[in-house]
Amino acid sequence: MQYNGGAVVAMKGKGCVAIASDKRLGQQALTVSTEFPKVFPIHDKLYLGLSGLATDVITLSETFRYKVNMYSLNHERDIEPVTFANMVSSTLYEKRFGPYYCEPIVAGLNSKTNEPFICSMDVIGCINFAKDFVVGGTCGPNLYGMCESLYEPDLEPEELFEIVSQALVNAVDRDALSGWGAVVYIITADKVITRTLKCRQD
Repeated sequence: MQYNGGAVVAMKGKGCVAIASDKRLGQQALTVSTEFPKVFPIHDKLYLGLSGLATDVITLSETFRYKVNMYSLNHERDIEPVTFANMVSSTLYEKRFGPYYCEPIVAGLNSKTNEPFICSMDVIGCINFAKDFVVGGTCGPNLYGMCESLYEPDLEPEELFEIVSQALVNAVDRDALSGWGAVVYIITADKVITRTLKCRQD
């Protein structure tokens, strides 16, 4: 879990949800890439964040892309966030005796009510449903501290972006294994706002 480093955070707002990650891919202390994606779109109102071993991040992102496409073909509708969270959980639990070294974070809006949904999981798929925020990656302890300090309930999209950005940028500054820029997605009922942040380049 510590080999490649990384940070992912998701946070609830008022009728919106945010998910953000850093961009670094490392080989322990050596930085290999500064453009490694850790957040993947499932559909317009649902995103998946993956922190952990980079090879498993890629494997799982492709696995879920296939499973979600099959679900859409079979059911002729987009998958709901809670359904997708259980799909992720069961996929990880299948491999519990030789697990994927990945801690997924699911963030999205219910397609009918636009109710925000976030959850995180451990490597064998135990779901942690949250009312406020969830974090993952080597930067997790730092993110917990920042989110606890800054989070407020019922934030508007712009306020939510500001809080998530400040939490992530300040947390990765204190973790040598993550950083080198960040990307933030704000999911609202009618659009997804994507913004790239510049962090310390060391």
